[in-house]
Amino acid sequence: MAATRERALEAAVELLGTDGVRALSHARVDERAGLPAGSTSNWFRTRRALLAGIIDWMAEQERADFAPSLLERPTPETISEGLCAVLLVQTGLFAARTRARYALFLELAADPELLAPLHRQRREFEQWTDRLVTEAGIPDPGPAARTLMALSDGLMLHRLTIDPELDVRPAIERAVRALAATP
Repeated sequence: MAATRERALEAAVELLGTDGVRALSHARVDERAGLPAGSTSNWFRTRRALLAGIIDWMAEQERADFAPSLLERPTPETISEGLCAVLLVQTGLFAARTRARYALFLELAADPELLAPLHRQRREFEQWTDRLVTEAGIPDPGPAARTLMALSDGLMLHRLTIDPELDVRPAIERAVRALAATP
């Protein structure tokens, strides 16, 4: 039964990432996932519940994208490597998921109730990145983590919209080196 939920969420994210938030419906998710009619609504009774489920599922998937070695003993070098790897996968293999996340942020900006889970997930990523930066010995970890996240968001958006072949490594490495050298 959980496989049905997973298929529905994967299809919902793909639908959001290719057709936008307004295209999202239980019926379209069922169709895209190849599920019997009503399957998605068995897991997510309302559209709002489906959106909240998508937000949480995407965050789980994105956290899983980081290499486990990055989490063991973070260094500025492993942070650079990890960020580059994540940027490449989020703008390549998982580009639809990244587009879906951006679509949700833009579409839900005026809906505090649905925007709250996105902000909660963002704060969790900030805390996680802050911990990695702290363990790597980078000074001022809070601002450094937010800087790296903002840079990563900008590079992802650039690769998704302007230059899909952009080499993100020079920008990431330069930023991490500069943050690590900050007195």
